[in-house]
Amino acid sequence: MVTITIPENVSVFLLDIEGTTTPITFVKDILFPYIKEHLEDYLSAHWEEDECKQDVHLLKKQAEEDLKQNRACPVHAVDQTVHTDEEKAIREVVDNVLWQMAAERKTTALKQLQGHMWRAAYATGRIKGEVYQDVVPAIRQWRRHGLKVYIYSSGSIEAQKLLFGYSVEGDLLDLFDGHFDTTIGAKVESKSYETIAERIGCSPEEIMFLTDVTREAKAAEDAGLNVGVVVRPGNMELTEEERSHYRIIMTFSQLEFSGRA
Repeated sequence: MVTITIPENVSVFLLDIEGTTTPITFVKDILFPYIKEHLEDYLSAHWEEDECKQDVHLLKKQAEEDLKQNRACPVHAVDQTVHTDEEKAIREVVDNVLWQMAAERKTTALKQLQGHMWRAAYATGRIKGEVYQDVVPAIRQWRRHGLKVYIYSSGSIEAQKLLFGYSVEGDLLDLFDGHFDTTIGAKVESKSYETIAERIGCSPEEIMFLTDVTREAKAAEDAGLNVGVVVRPGNMELTEEERSHYRIIMTFSQLEFSGRA
């Protein structure tokens, strides 16, 4: 397998999660189905708790916004305050959440509820975060060489920490110097990567970003970052042009240091 030399000016790795550190199937086949299967039971068990009430309130606000913008969403507004029939109110929340998930939306309201459900599942051992076998040894080596490692994912920072904190390899949170999600900006916008560099306190040229999505790779490259496109089983097929343009990484073990102590 072709080795790829880490540029000498790189002092930071910025990693995507899905398709990069973690199989896409983990999110698609484990995390999302868990929400669908346990949503009604979770709401019934936690309906009167403040956190759940806040989650439902956010979903209601999102539903109102969707109605204003004439989105093709379930016409009922999500509300837990005007119903005497708790079962009916929960069913309305379930319908709204399932509709958002089917539309592959990433609203804050949806992500917050999902994050709270996953937190409970991780804590009880029902779910363990998956990572590719090459990831942890590589990150440990990068850290031994003095590099910093950050995560940038469309999943919330809480969801990121749950995945790595309750992983199949134990608690991996000490491997990371920080986490970023889309509250800093969309992953396909170069400004997001400029902001991340500012937050970390380095120049864009000192960061190497690894992702499986070429639109994200292009945005990071436009911002001045070094980029590697990760090719794993189940990831999106790349065009010949993309393969010739980007560093192609099949496994983190391909990345090697040169000219460093």
